[in-house]
Amino acid sequence: MRARRLPAPQTVVWDSLIMPAAPTVRPWRNLLEDEVEPKVLFAKKPVDIIWSSLWRSRPNDTVHLTLSAVGSETLLRFTLLTPDELPDSSKTGHLRRRLNYLLFADLRFSYGQ
Repeated sequence: MRARRLPAPQTVVWDSLIMPAAPTVRPWRNLLEDEVEPKVLFAKKPVDIIWSSLWRSRPNDTVHLTLSAVGSETLLRFTLLTPDELPDSSKTGHLRRRLNYLLFADLRFSYGQ
């Protein structure tokens, strides 16, 4: 599990994660060649989201996102889960690094900070 604050209200972060291509959301999800757009498998507004896998090579993985309001900011936590065999440490590091970058760099920068 990883968690960091984002400089936007919980409802704004929620919209960004649920509807990244909506006209009111600034573009932020820059995927690599081996990645696919995740689908929203579950959503309980405004706190819980489960995405399908972002990786063709790991189609059964899921990304669990939890949002908490912290003043005018949002604490975003993600957990990457799999029903399959765990990847080796190198692959695990790559998956975590990509989620960190997507959520805590690309998404953060879409809010102007």
